[in-house]
Amino acid sequence: MTAFLVVSRGILMRIILIGPPGAGKGTQCQRLVEFLDVPHLSTGEMLRAEVRSGTPEGVRAAAYMDQGQLVPDSMILGMVTKRLESADCRGGFLLDGFPRTLPQASTLDDLLERRAMNVDGVLELAVPRDELVRRMLARKRADDNPEIFSKRISSFEVQTAPLLEYYDRQGKLATIDGLGDAEEIFGRVKQALDRFRRGPAGRR
Repeated sequence: MTAFLVVSRGILMRIILIGPPGAGKGTQCQRLVEFLDVPHLSTGEMLRAEVRSGTPEGVRAAAYMDQGQLVPDSMILGMVTKRLESADCRGGFLLDGFPRTLPQASTLDDLLERRAMNVDGVLELAVPRDELVRRMLARKRADDNPEIFSKRISSFEVQTAPLLEYYDRQGKLATIDGLGDAEEIFGRVKQALDRFRRGPAGRR
């Protein structure tokens, strides 16, 4: 039996969670922020808040989101930069929905370096496309549109593939099997966190 030294909650870590729509990121994010005791920085929530408030940024963002397209980097970077400057992020954070592209990842590295920070690890929640579609059809939410959903998955696959390669080259990427029940998946997540904590030697 293989033994894993799982990191304890409350330990300082800066983690990025990446996954396509329908992969179950929301469930795992909730468990992660509680386990690590860090703030959850969700660009999706930030954008939806702007849309609900009807701000100029929200109106512009909605035009992209309604077509299943990614919101421009300039809008996302402004929100993320402001949030990372908050005092609570000094003790670690979980980034959800950002970065989504290679330029965003490079900008994030520069932003963190100026603040004497770095990304400890990147979790990719991997789920096959047919399973993502099945989940979308099963949940039957009023705002679910199969055509838009398919475009969102395609955008993710095309624009995020180089991002995964970028973090893989840095030795910071862990691909998590997103199939199974939530507790089983979170067990895999905690094993990856342990490897991140032990540094590059633990990721081989």
